[in-house]
Amino acid sequence: MEVEEENEAFPSNNDCLAEGKCDGQILKEINTEPTESFDVQNSLPEGKKEFVAPAVGMEFESYDDAYNYYNCYAKEAGFRVRVKNSWFKRNSREKYGAVLCCSSQGFKRIKDVNRLRKETRTGCPAMIRMRVVNSKRWRVLEVTHEHNHLLGAKIYKSVKKMGSGARSKLQSSSDAEVRKIKLYRALVIDAVGNGTPNCNATGGRKFSDHPHQLNLRKGDSQAIYNYLCRLQLTNPNFFYLMDFTDEGCLRNVFWVDSRCRASCGYFGDVIYVDSTCMSNRYETPLVALVGVNHHGQTVLLGCGLLAGETVESYTWLFKAWLTCVSGQYPQTIITDRCKALQTAIAEVFPKSNHRFSLSLIMKRVPEKLGGLRNYDAIRKTFVKAVFETLKVIEFEAAWGFMIQHFGVTDHEWLRSLYEDRARWAPVYLKDTFFAGLSASKPGENLSPFFDKYVHKQTPLKEFLDKYELALQKKHKEETLADIESRNSSPELRTRCSFELQLSKLYTREIFKRFQFEVEEMYSCFSTTQLHVDGPIIIFLVKERVLAEGNRREIRDYEVLYNRSASEVRCICSCFNFYGYLCRHALCVLNFNGVEEVPSKYILSRCKKDYKRFYVPDQGSYNVDSIDHMQWFNQLYRSALQVVEEGAISLDHYKVALQAFEDSLNRVHVVEEKQD
Repeated sequence: MEVEEENEAFPSNNDCLAEGKCDGQILKEINTEPTESFDVQNSLPEGKKEFVAPAVGMEFESYDDAYNYYNCYAKEAGFRVRVKNSWFKRNSREKYGAVLCCSSQGFKRIKDVNRLRKETRTGCPAMIRMRVVNSKRWRVLEVTHEHNHLLGAKIYKSVKKMGSGARSKLQSSSDAEVRKIKLYRALVIDAVGNGTPNCNATGGRKFSDHPHQLNLRKGDSQAIYNYLCRLQLTNPNFFYLMDFTDEGCLRNVFWVDSRCRASCGYFGDVIYVDSTCMSNRYETPLVALVGVNHHGQTVLLGCGLLAGETVESYTWLFKAWLTCVSGQYPQTIITDRCKALQTAIAEVFPKSNHRFSLSLIMKRVPEKLGGLRNYDAIRKTFVKAVFETLKVIEFEAAWGFMIQHFGVTDHEWLRSLYEDRARWAPVYLKDTFFAGLSASKPGENLSPFFDKYVHKQTPLKEFLDKYELALQKKHKEETLADIESRNSSPELRTRCSFELQLSKLYTREIFKRFQFEVEEMYSCFSTTQLHVDGPIIIFLVKERVLAEGNRREIRDYEVLYNRSASEVRCICSCFNFYGYLCRHALCVLNFNGVEEVPSKYILSRCKKDYKRFYVPDQGSYNVDSIDHMQWFNQLYRSALQVVEEGAISLDHYKVALQAFEDSLNRVHVVEEKQD
């Protein structure tokens, strides 16, 4: 069944890839302004042949993919597209073939000749013919490139009456057009099987082959495109950036979905750069930016696929994330020990505290020291130097003893660790805020965010499917923790006023951790005044701690207290490492008759109502009068708070839904007045 169509190819739903509610941008852009001189009869203007031309044999996953590709090609070439013919199955009305042509194809019908509209058709032969093949993909069967008219004239879109949402799409920046053209170019190179030398698609992934471009298997570009397209349609605040080589091959990709982007505003103060897949040469070259929420759960703040562990790739990734969060620097960044990461962070985040993951260092101890004679004794001495020293002088002495006693002065890994000690050893990091991502106690571990979802041989296409499963599980855990924290009261185990006070404020999980500190106050058997310096008093708190062999030993902890400033600081620095006061500080407060924890030590990010009252980026209320994307971002953040509250119970849900309906009706009233 053949259908003659005379519609110009305006963007279909899949154009959302670049023109939807996404404020991403390309860091390396092609100039798309029509400033070049144009040749008559040429398929592309001189100096602008950036897009792979259609060719017989190209295949696409769907009609929309092929349609959008040819439309992008036409925009760059300087002509418009019409759907000339479409073929549908008689019974199912399923489309199985089509011809797309230049809008100047054919001539006016006789009855239309006398109309006042200027003649634009010239009988142009440019076209592509395609149909569905056995693989259910759309294959290009015939191509004509030649035009019989000038190319490059400014292309005007006819704007029919449409809703405000559609109008906003037409106001998208040229960045989105460039991004779409570049993505389809990479997609088509993949489809034709390495259309240009050394471009992305390969039979297998080898990290050393092309360190300056993303090493992809055949079909990976298509998988990335399908994934980004789907998220554009389902995530209204989805953000992505792409980096391309001069040849048009994907080099780096970064994306953040709407829920993760909201988490950036709430929990972007401390970031762990999970580069496990890169450092261990996984099949998927993934880097995850991870934070920790008000329940102590890890949350995703962004994902990247990188060409390699290079300064350039990491610098691009961090700049992409910084663009996403509107330039809000994290307070602390935790990474693996990697020179490329260190250089990139120093360039992009000069104001942030860069620290190395102690968890990753401890994981490597068996690998790095396992071959040494007396390994067990060395490991025990190493652990004691790292976790049991409270002062720098103690750490230095313990480290020096280990080096000299076991004769490992020339051990390269230990030597480099010592040089970097100010970035990973807890005794040097007491003034750095970690929000629980420090792993500063023995046995604590920072697991990869996608642990159990991604292994060394997981293909990229499989990861993109598992990505959504992993996030759904994480979001469900956070939602359930929110509901539990708000709808239940924790059981009190002591008569301490601190426990009662914070049982009403902290989330359930954070309170359980704080409650343990309250219970352990009873292991602190002595609090004495050690030194007075004006308003500052230093106390000595003695604690019985469980040592090796299940035996108890006494340790001394110095605590600084300033009543006038409501300040209390313990040498163990539990507050900076975990976000709540330790047993030693609580003992000093109790000793001085203080019945409530000072408000400065009750962090908002630990409270059960944190997301309820905290609005990230307060300055966003001062919106630009013409910046549509800024309007969208602020509206989205405000709506998300209503969604968070509306999910608490059925009554909350009904009120929130009614509020949305009422708001939409009021917006429609404004729109009708303007019309």
